[in-house]
Amino acid sequence: MDPASSDTGGASTQPGSKFDDDDYPAYTMGRAAEMTGTTPAFLRALDEAKLFTAQRSAGGHRRYSRYQLRLAVRARELVDQGTSLEAACRIIILEDQLEEALRINAQLRAAAE
Repeated sequence: MDPASSDTGGASTQPGSKFDDDDYPAYTMGRAAEMTGTTPAFLRALDEAKLFTAQRSAGGHRRYSRYQLRLAVRARELVDQGTSLEAACRIIILEDQLEEALRINAQLRAAAE
């Protein structure tokens, strides 16, 4: 899944499924910042850098999924190591694309057997 295009369009509407859905936007900006050890400004910067697009609540507030929180933590690690925010976002997108390609490759190999 491309981080920049992550959405909840395919999520099941069953109430219990939201607990297992990594793409469900369950966390407010304040809670997301607390959980990731970042600041709201850092999360907004990731949104502006197009690493991901935060969903919006009915009131217009940003909401984050567990998947997006994992991306934010990875971005924070790279930035803490001296990588620029823009480069960190590009690295994460490339890592995500590689993971997806490897997953598809494994599925194709399994289907061919």
